[in-house]
This record gives sequence, C-alpha cells and structure tokens, in this order.
Amino acid sequence: MRLDDYNAGDDIRDLGRGGGGMGGFDGGGGGGMGGLLIGLLPMLLGRRMGCGTLLIIAVVGFFLLNSGMLSVSAPTGGSGSQAVPGASANVACDTPAERWACNVFGDTHEVWGELFRAQGAQYQRPTLNFFDQQNQSGCGTAQAAMGPFYCPADNGIYLDTTFFRELETQLGAGGDAAQAYVVAHEVGHHIQTITGTSNQVRQAQARASEAEGNALQVRMELQADCYAGVWAARARTNDGQSVIEPGDFEEAMRAAQAIGDDTLMRNAGQRPVPESFTHGTSEQRMRWLRRGLETGDPAQCDTFAARVL
Repeated sequence: MRLDDYNAGDDIRDLGRGGGGMGGFDGGGGGGMGGLLIGLLPMLLGRRMGCGTLLIIAVVGFFLLNSGMLSVSAPTGGSGSQAVPGASANVACDTPAERWACNVFGDTHEVWGELFRAQGAQYQRPTLNFFDQQNQSGCGTAQAAMGPFYCPADNGIYLDTTFFRELETQLGAGGDAAQAYVVAHEVGHHIQTITGTSNQVRQAQARASEAEGNALQVRMELQADCYAGVWAARARTNDGQSVIEPGDFEEAMRAAQAIGDDTLMRNAGQRPVPESFTHGTSEQRMRWLRRGLETGDPAQCDTFAARVL
C-alpha cells in the first residue's frame, strides 16, 4: 500500500510502558499455564477483547506448549517496533511500525470525514495510543497480550506494534496491507460507537444469553471488518491514486483468514465451538472484508440485517 505521511497531532500518543493491574477487563487464574489456556479459552473469547485477542491466544498456546513461556524478541525490519536512528522515548510515530500505523490512522480521517460530511454530519476523530507491554486505557489496563483494541470510554485505539510481528511470524499474515487492516478494523469500531451501533448492541447483549450475546458480537466484528474494507477501497493518495497496490488484496485476505475464530481455535488445539465465537469464522471475516473492499459503501456493511453471515 502507498500512503502519504501523516503529521501526528494530539490525536496520536505514545504512552510507553506503564503499570497497573487487570482492572477493567475479563480475567481469571488458577492451575498451570497450559491448563489455564485450555480451561479459560471461552473466557478469553469474551466480548471486551480486541480484534487481536484470538491471535494472541494461538501464539501463547504455541509458546506454552513448546517452550513453557512466552518470549518476544526485538523485531527487525519494518514490521516491528525497532526504533529508527534519533528516535526518542515515548514519541509517537518514531519507529517504522508506528509510522505505518500513523499513516493508516491519518488516512482513515480523510475517508470517514468525507463520508460523514456527505451525510451532513461531522466526523469525531478517535485517538491512537501506542504502548509498550502494558499501560492504562479508559477501559482499564491495556496489555500487549490482549492485542489491538478499541476503548469506547475514551474513543481510543490501543496498539502495541509487536502485534504486527506476531501476525507475520506466527500466522504468516505479514505485509503492510495486513497491518493496515488491523488499524482500520479498530477504527471501524469507533464508527460503530459514534453512530450508536455499539450502544444498541451492548443493550441487546445485556438482555441476551451468553451464546446470543456472542452472536451479536460476531456481527459487530464482521461489520468492523467490512468498514476496514470500505476505507481501503476509498483511500487515495495526495495525487488521487488508490492506495491499493498489487498483492494488497491478498495480504488483507490472508490476515482475515488467519484470525478467524475457527482457524485460531484449531491452531490452539481446540475443537471450534460456534457458540463461543466472538469474531467470526475465517470465511466470514474474509467475506465481509471483501464486501467492503469491492463496494466501498458502508451501507453494504449492515451485518445485523444480513440473514446469512
């Protein structure tokens, strides 16, 4: 993908590494680490995790079963969080991975701002918050093991860019288009928040059974996938060219396939249980991302009206 550089303002912050407990997110304990992964998988698939949670579960499972611990080394190249020469601590967009995420994030402002203006509305920008290992969000503790996530309490997207490296090395879903899909998906959750969709779903989930609530969450996630596709389809460089280059479509599809609930549960040695799905199958995620990419129309992303996902 080719994106123009975005000049970060107060909408992007680098929080660095902070402290804090697990307040604000689902959690659990007891037993050995391998047993914890297997026994608490349904809990880990809870509704308040980010889109990367399932990937992290698969990665954690691999390391626990093979080495007894999770060890992430410093990334290399443009897909990790290695600082560029002259970079300063806690300065946003100062690594190759952060810079790419910033450019994607900034471009989403252009696309969604234009779409909102066409409807006579003003787009309310979210914030992008980089963190290292652990820090605080408006929804509680942000931890790298949770993957990227969106917090509606502060309209913030939270990202530890080591996730990009894990996406590439653990699941074979590398490339700048795959990384852009991750960021644009979280922006999709912001769209759901400011349009009122998220609140409506949360109210419905409060009255629903666990399985029904999970099914609603799947529709939320698939809509965010579709919105990510809408952004990519409509995004243009300053000279009016599409940001999509040869191979980008395939990269995005591989990422969507890699983080489907069914695929990740199989990779973690688990039998897929549809009632516990919270993000959708690989086929569903690819289908809705493709719909957004092919139509560029957010009206085509109504997963709640769709009879078949």
